[in-house]
Amino acid sequence: MPKVKGALLLTMSSILAATVVLTGCSDSEGSAQDGTSPQTGAAGETTLTFWTFNAIHQKFYEDAAKRWNEANPNKKVILKATTYPFDDMHNKLLLSLQSGVGAPDIADIEIGKFSNYLKGNKPPLAELNDIVDPVKANMVQSRLDIYSKNDKVYGLPTHVGAEVMYYNKEIMDQAGVNVDDIKTWDDYFEAGKKVLAATGKPITTVESRDPFSFTPFILQQGSDYFDKDGQVILDNEINIKTLQFMRNMLDEKIAIVAPGGDHHAEEYYGFMNTGGAASLAMPVWYMGRFTQYMPDLKGKMVIRPLPAWTEGGKRSSGMGGTGTVVTAQSKHVALAKEFLAHVKLSEEGNKRIWTDLGFDPPRWDVWTAPEMKSDNQFTAYFGNGIFDVLLQIKDEIDSPRMHEKTPLAVDLLKKNVMFKVLEEKSATPEQALKEAADELRR
Repeated sequence: MPKVKGALLLTMSSILAATVVLTGCSDSEGSAQDGTSPQTGAAGETTLTFWTFNAIHQKFYEDAAKRWNEANPNKKVILKATTYPFDDMHNKLLLSLQSGVGAPDIADIEIGKFSNYLKGNKPPLAELNDIVDPVKANMVQSRLDIYSKNDKVYGLPTHVGAEVMYYNKEIMDQAGVNVDDIKTWDDYFEAGKKVLAATGKPITTVESRDPFSFTPFILQQGSDYFDKDGQVILDNEINIKTLQFMRNMLDEKIAIVAPGGDHHAEEYYGFMNTGGAASLAMPVWYMGRFTQYMPDLKGKMVIRPLPAWTEGGKRSSGMGGTGTVVTAQSKHVALAKEFLAHVKLSEEGNKRIWTDLGFDPPRWDVWTAPEMKSDNQFTAYFGNGIFDVLLQIKDEIDSPRMHEKTPLAVDLLKKNVMFKVLEEKSATPEQALKEAADELRR
């Protein structure tokens, strides 16, 4: 999902820099409650306000509040949750944190926006290390890192976002290719030739209007847009060679540009649903796109690790995400943190992340729980070995480094690099990446 931003003195143009285009739903609760004054019900319940940009997340938290109240009758919460459109929520939250007035107790922040809220020596968010530390050893560390600064955790992940390969086994079998024999990207390239020759179909599709087909591949190799010191490395050798590999697949016709330009377009869903391509690299949360928009592929798709770039190399990366925060303005920081830990750090909460949302839970120790293999729409579609695959790659899931210029980097990749190199073919990977990198260095 599934379908990735001192003081916070930002211009409106930087506020509006979006890295992932998501559409929220209207507020099912009516107007937002913007005040920070504590509210207490007749039975001693405490009101906590929650803002999100995803109506599904709102329902998830409302259901969690009911379970919390059953388990904690002496400190019940009244959760006032509001879903805003994506940009509206992030802008409203940032402005309320800037002004020091009107922020909710708890809020969702999309991964590409998160760096906007960590500027300055003291971000306006509550530190969460005290609730994370007791379970940290059981979590995928890179998913905590993206919501952290100076070793302090400020947001809790909603999922791991493990990048995997979705294979249409029916097509692969027609081509005489055993998906389990594909270990490296060189193997994948050769398999693509066989698929094309036998079926006339491409083995995969790549996005020309989003970097989601590019970023997970460079993360596999230890690269990124910025290095650990914040220096621009977008135009390094690894990134150039990776983008050239994608271009080579297009030139050899074993890959095509995704209809509609990305893997969330209506044209793409229709193309893939009719068996248009033999495989697709996307995160685990993309399962929901298959079940919702590509029903005719049920029983045909299998999930495997990504091919490695070298023998023994990493076979995944972590993509997309939403970090949930407690704001420093909250009058109930301790309770809000305790409630948030119940939702996103407890064993039960992580199991619910799978059973209720269909996401790969940040706590890998629940991946072996019976609930992970119990029948649901995803096991019916892909089989019940989903978490067996994830357990193979749990130590290989690196996530992007967050930087204050990450929104700009993604915007340059979306609007210039991917389109010029993969669709127009009007620039070489080296030319396009260097141009974007120079812009970031200004």
